[in-house]
Amino acid sequence: MNPVFETINEKKLVGQRLKMSMSGNKTADLWKKFMPERDKIKNRVDSGFISMQIYPDSYFSEFNPGAEFEKWAAAEVSDYGIIPDGMETYTIPSGLYAVFMYKGDPREGAKIFEYIFNIWLPASGYILDNRPHFEVLGDKYKNNDPDSEEEIKIPVKLKG
Repeated sequence: MNPVFETINEKKLVGQRLKMSMSGNKTADLWKKFMPERDKIKNRVDSGFISMQIYPDSYFSEFNPGAEFEKWAAAEVSDYGIIPDGMETYTIPSGLYAVFMYKGDPREGAKIFEYIFNIWLPASGYILDNRPHFEVLGDKYKNNDPDSEEEIKIPVKLKG
């Protein structure tokens, strides 16, 4: 599975975040808290959602399943005019992303990330860039469904 490359413009997000680790995954808790509040977000650019991870600089070079990172459940907005109570803002900076189309049960998603980081990335001409990683959960995303589709966006830059 080869990605397409996309230079994205900055994206404004409104959502909620939690600190977690791979071994202490709280993704379900984050989305259970966020989803009942999602309709309070105004100025949305579409009906989809963004699942975003912000990793510390050394996260991948010194991988430890107990190391914490920040995970967001969010929606993209056109501006920050109205921020609902209990929500925060984040702006994803513009940059180059390797975009992988994933079709399958989201609960099996670890397999695609294993492929991306252990097979594709080392063999590519790219390295990770220190920007947020995110998934676009659009109209074809179906939680816990083998027919679900999402876009996985990995921040990259050319080696050297």
